[in-house]
Amino acid sequence: MAALNIEATKNQARELLNSRIKSVEQLVHARQRVTDLKEQLAAAERDDKRAYVKATRDGWSPEELKKLGLEPAAAGRRRKAQAKPSENPITYDSNGSQAN
Repeated sequence: MAALNIEATKNQARELLNSRIKSVEQLVHARQRVTDLKEQLAAAERDDKRAYVKATRDGWSPEELKKLGLEPAAAGRRRKAQAKPSENPITYDSNGSQAN
């Protein structure tokens, strides 16, 4: 059996690891860019909302702004509907049968 050179083997292992580390490094950079862009988008949406509110306070009606192609941003119009509690909630007895 041929003698193994420990230094050559270490160098080969390092080269393999370095290529794998590069791919993780690229992934981290890409993820950071996504995070940065999401933060920029959130800031731009806040600015847009403030500008829309200012325009309406300065006398522009929502209808006028809509005619100009300046509808309120979709994010500002979305509201989650809150579930209303039922007037007659379903209850179960100790046997697991519906009590009402």
